[in-house]
Amino acid sequence: MNYIEHIGKYFLMLKQVFQRPQKWSVFRDMLFREIEDLGLKSLGIIAFISFFIGGVVAIQTALNVDSDFIPKYLIGFATKRSMILEFAPTFTAIILSGKVGSYITSSIGTMRVTEQIDALEVMGINSLNYLVLPKIIAAVFFYPLLAILAMFLGIFGGWLAGNLTGLFFSEDYIYGIQLEFNPFFVQYALVKTIVFAFVIATIPAYHGYYVKGGSLEVGRASTQAVVWTSVVIITLNYFLTQMLLS
Repeated sequence: MNYIEHIGKYFLMLKQVFQRPQKWSVFRDMLFREIEDLGLKSLGIIAFISFFIGGVVAIQTALNVDSDFIPKYLIGFATKRSMILEFAPTFTAIILSGKVGSYITSSIGTMRVTEQIDALEVMGINSLNYLVLPKIIAAVFFYPLLAILAMFLGIFGGWLAGNLTGLFFSEDYIYGIQLEFNPFFVQYALVKTIVFAFVIATIPAYHGYYVKGGSLEVGRASTQAVVWTSVVIITLNYFLTQMLLS
C-alpha cells in the first residue's frame, strides 16, 4: 500500500472519528480514563527529563560563554528561550510519541486482532469514535499543561544547576529569565503542543486500528507508529516555526 493510500485512509478515519458520541455517559467515562492513561501517567517522565534538560542547557551555555566580554545573564536568557521555544513543546512531544504512541497502537491493535473491534461494530457502535475521539480530546487538552510544566521545570533545573556547580550567580540567571520576556513565545509553544498532541493521538490510532495479523504484527505496527509520529512531528515543527515566527 503506497503512502497516498495511507494518507487517504487516515483522513477517512478522522471523518468517522469526529462524529457525535452515541452515549455521552460512556464517552465521559472513556475521556477521564484516557486523561489518566495518556496524561497523568506521563507527568513523571516529562518532569524528570525537563528538569535535567534545563540543567544541561544552562551548564553547557555557561561553559560556552566563559568570557569577561559576555554577560552572565545570557545563560538564563538562553535557557529560557531554549526551553520555551523548542525543548518544552517539541522534545516533550517526541518523548510522548514513544511512550503514548506505542501504548495507543498496541491497545487498539490488540483489540483489532482479538476481534473486540468487530464486536463493537456488530453492536452498532462507531468503534473509531468510541476508541479514538476520547484519546484526541484528552491529549489536546492535557498536553499543553505538560508543556507548561516542562517550561517551568526546565528553567528551574537550570537555576538549580547553576547554584550547585557555581558556574554562574543566581541573580544573573534570574535577570536573564526576566529579560525581554515575550508572551507570544509561550503561545507559539502551546500552539505547537496542541498540533503535536493531535498527531500523537491519531497516527498511532491509525496504525493500531488497521493492523492485520497477530501479536507480532501489533508489535511492528507500534514501531511504525512511533517512527511516523516522530517524523510528522519534526516536519510540522519546521513548518509551524516558519509560519509563526518568520
